[in-house]
Amino acid sequence: MANTLLMPKATAVWLVDNTALSFDQIAQFCGLHPLEVKAIADGESAQGIKGMDPIMTGQLTREEIARAEKEPNHKLKLSDPKVRVPESKRKAPRYTPLSKRQDRPNAILWLVRNHPELKDAQISRLVGTTKSTIEQIRERKHWNAANLQPMDPVMLGLCSQIDLDLEVQRASRGREQVPTGDTLLPAALTERLQPAQPKPRDQDEELDADAVFAKLSALKGRTDEDEE
Repeated sequence: MANTLLMPKATAVWLVDNTALSFDQIAQFCGLHPLEVKAIADGESAQGIKGMDPIMTGQLTREEIARAEKEPNHKLKLSDPKVRVPESKRKAPRYTPLSKRQDRPNAILWLVRNHPELKDAQISRLVGTTKSTIEQIRERKHWNAANLQPMDPVMLGLCSQIDLDLEVQRASRGREQVPTGDTLLPAALTERLQPAQPKPRDQDEELDADAVFAKLSALKGRTDEDEE
């Protein structure tokens, strides 16, 4: 990452108000024209801009300012940042070696069959192909469709297992998960399926004494007949 000054005009306003640096030194450090720095000092430019202290931001040291004030020909040097943030680079299309490009249709066929949830853009990122080629293979309209054999792109070296798992996870995100295998029924439904339990007999229910004695007499009569 190139080490550049943050907010150059606001920094120039602060240097004009708080240092004895020349216009040329401030202009060189802030990337401005000396006349523009003079206009800032005269109040004709940068009105309403709040000065920014480059010492507080770590872009300039007090020692460097003091040295430049003593030596009019000294050019201010920007301090090295304590933390370097790498520049964001636009991700280039995946490069596929010439020796493996002939295997891409087989890899596309494998992805289409084994991971139908993947979008064309995801397949394109994995194996470095075009959407038109993917559509032709999906619809069996590829010029070599009869000879294609599904082959794992990871085994072919067209992508890594981590990249494949990441794309599959992205494609599955937000999709409704369908339960597989046996599952437990809701409690409300299982309660309905339970057999009816016999009601417990009321302990306070009175017994019919006459009926009990009649049954005992009948049993005794049968026993006497059997003995005779």
